[in-house]
Amino acid sequence: MGKFLAAVIVVSALLAGAGIYYFQVYGYYDEVVPTGDDVYLTDKAGEAVRIPYEDFEAIDAYSSPIRYRACFRTSLSLEEMSEGFQPYAKPVPLQAPYWFGCYEADGIGEALEAGKAQAFLSVENIHYGIDRVVAIFPDGHGYAWHQINHCGEVVFDGQPAPEGCPPPPEGTARQ
Repeated sequence: MGKFLAAVIVVSALLAGAGIYYFQVYGYYDEVVPTGDDVYLTDKAGEAVRIPYEDFEAIDAYSSPIRYRACFRTSLSLEEMSEGFQPYAKPVPLQAPYWFGCYEADGIGEALEAGKAQAFLSVENIHYGIDRVVAIFPDGHGYAWHQINHCGEVVFDGQPAPEGCPPPPEGTARQ
């Protein structure tokens, strides 16, 4: 009887572990269907402007506002973008699941640090405290992700919104 109970416990633990792994790596992600209206950059005047793109692939998850990742190509040059759009000061590409093959956070991050790619603000506060960031390479390849901004860092830590930040949604920070 003891061996049977031990086997049930081990099998239950393995099944629970496999389930947790599946949901973290696969379960919550959905493929984003391109609409032709998917890639924006914020111009110097603060307006989000749709840019031309092709070969768009993206994933997102309803379980977290920072699970968005996208890959695309644009015909705009880095020079055109640098002149017309807002740079993003501290881009930190977030990892994507290994099965989303077009997006490799370490390579994007290294290229940004080395000046081989440039990061731009796509949409500020796409969700409260979360910005969409776009990195563009000289050959037109682009990558997008969601990143916690300075307002989110403070508010998500339970503190009041800093000066210059929009008021947080009800229940997000201490009042």
